[in-house]
Amino acid sequence: MESIDLSPTEIWARLLERARHELPEQTFRTWLEPGKPLKLEGQTLIVGVPDQFAAGWNEAKHAHILAGYGPIALGHPIKVVFQVHEEQKSRPQMDFFVAPAPEESATSKKQSGATRPSLNDRYTFDQFVIGKSNELAAAAAHAIAQAPGKIYNPFFIYGDTGLGKTHLMQAIGHAIHQRDPSTRITFVGTEQFTNDLIAAIQTRTQPELRRRYRETDLLLIDDVQFLKGKESTQEEFFHTFNALYEAGRQIVLTSDRPPSEIAGLEARLVSRFQWGMVADIELPDFEHRIAILQQKAQQDELETTIPDDVIRFIAENVRSSVRELEGSIIKLLAYASLRHKPITVDVAREALRDKLRTPDGSPADYSAPGLTIDTIQQAVAKEWGITVEGLRSKTRTKMLTVPRQIAIHLARELLGLQLVEIGSAFGGRDHSTVIHSLEKATEMLETDPATRNRVARIRTMLESLRI
Repeated sequence: MESIDLSPTEIWARLLERARHELPEQTFRTWLEPGKPLKLEGQTLIVGVPDQFAAGWNEAKHAHILAGYGPIALGHPIKVVFQVHEEQKSRPQMDFFVAPAPEESATSKKQSGATRPSLNDRYTFDQFVIGKSNELAAAAAHAIAQAPGKIYNPFFIYGDTGLGKTHLMQAIGHAIHQRDPSTRITFVGTEQFTNDLIAAIQTRTQPELRRRYRETDLLLIDDVQFLKGKESTQEEFFHTFNALYEAGRQIVLTSDRPPSEIAGLEARLVSRFQWGMVADIELPDFEHRIAILQQKAQQDELETTIPDDVIRFIAENVRSSVRELEGSIIKLLAYASLRHKPITVDVAREALRDKLRTPDGSPADYSAPGLTIDTIQQAVAKEWGITVEGLRSKTRTKMLTVPRQIAIHLARELLGLQLVEIGSAFGGRDHSTVIHSLEKATEMLETDPATRNRVARIRTMLESLRI
């Protein structure tokens, strides 16, 4: 076994050498290479990073990987712990991440003055909810905010409308401006860039336009898919891109599709858009949707508590985009306030009728006035000779359990109700209990002809209630 009497720098160098060959280059350069070995405490190496996000990310994603290199790279076990390096934290961002700008550039910057566009104050990293669908894009955005122009340049974010691309792009702008208020930031949509170019051509002020765009420190361009088919705009943007890139200034772009799929975009622009990092944002999953809704509720209506079952109901029904999720909360709050009703699952179903979807993605049909969960419970209770209250009770005798499972099955099948709503209608049962009931009902219908016939009779009667 090799001696443990290695300096922290030597230990870190050996671990980095191993990581360099086994991890993706962008991951290595973004998260590990900037680390500074601070000290060795027993068999624990303390590594300094610039901020708490980097420390948390490395602890979660890389600490155990680096520890696994210990026996091979060092000859003994090692534990790696990341913490904020106070010396780095206190130094100006552009000082420790990017080589100092030439003196003339600094002078020019001071003379021209910093500019900060009207970024949306809500579009910050603090307000961006991270989940599996956007984890990579968010991590890259944080890295860029810490080291603008150094890595992931350009940064190209793509995804469907309403998933948070513009939010993430503006969050980069907010973070960089907060670190260095003198940073010149330009944020425009592609249509605005085209309009500026047309106006400059008409007024013969193209040199001024080029100076405005090419002397910025951070260029944020939204919806670059609208560059397609605009030859003059693409030509101007191509030269603007080159000027900024060669000057080491950060470029962030968003689109509804990856660069290679933007029809009518020149090959040289497609190539440049792919030089840095291309990251997509997908639809949020169920847990991510719940987190987004909870944050939105806290942001917009701190005095109103939205029950967890309502949050789950919306998360299960509204799946199209983050924007629609947030809009659902706003609409529900307004609906409940105008009608002086408490916020419940039933009120949410009324307020969001146009947004609700069945499990297959089609619009939920709640329009049949005679076919409701109440009529299903009444029909099943009558068939089994029990009371509706019994179906909704917590009692678990076989006399009640079987018809309750059948009623839950019919509610799901005929109304397309979601698990949380069904659970609420049957005495506040949780979704796992509802799933179990659905499974048991399916098993009975497959194996018991008598039960299958009874359910078929009830279903025929209930279907007749549809208008």
